[in-house]
Amino acid sequence: MLECKTLEIPEVKLICPRVFPDERGFFMQIYHEKQYRKAGLDVRFLQENWSRSTKGVLRGLHYQLKNPQDKLVSVIRGEVFDVAVDIRRDSPTFGKWVGEVLSDENHHQLFIPKGFAHGFFVLSDEADLLYKCSDFYTPGDEYGIRWNDPSIGIDWPSNVPLLSGKDKLWSVLSDAVLAP
Repeated sequence: MLECKTLEIPEVKLICPRVFPDERGFFMQIYHEKQYRKAGLDVRFLQENWSRSTKGVLRGLHYQLKNPQDKLVSVIRGEVFDVAVDIRRDSPTFGKWVGEVLSDENHHQLFIPKGFAHGFFVLSDEADLLYKCSDFYTPGDEYGIRWNDPSIGIDWPSNVPLLSGKDKLWSVLSDAVLAP
């Protein structure tokens, strides 16, 4: 069984799977399609990615337009501050963000639906993320928004993150390429 919490942007969900600890460690199901459907997440995942990053790395804010993806993000080692930004033009929460700390200690997951940009900041020395996607990665369908866009105002844990060259160049939301 799992707990599915609605956040300030109702389409983004915090998933708290049931963990069974004992003296040997713990057991948990990272994903069980029937249970997630019962919790209201009726999504078919087609691809799973693994990302490793070091402390202070910020990846994002990324999204796809031709092949948008629902994402289910889990941290299997370390700790991150995970963020979703609503980029649906007709949404009452357009330009708003929600963020949650995900870690190998709390076992929480973040469900980020299509129409949202995603990013994360690594809080621990290293972090490994697994994220399931509802569509395949398509080269050339990569878009992003500047991590420190003042119109969004994300309260990142650091003002000087380590960024990729591409993540340094994204435009602000008002200039970003978005779905019609």
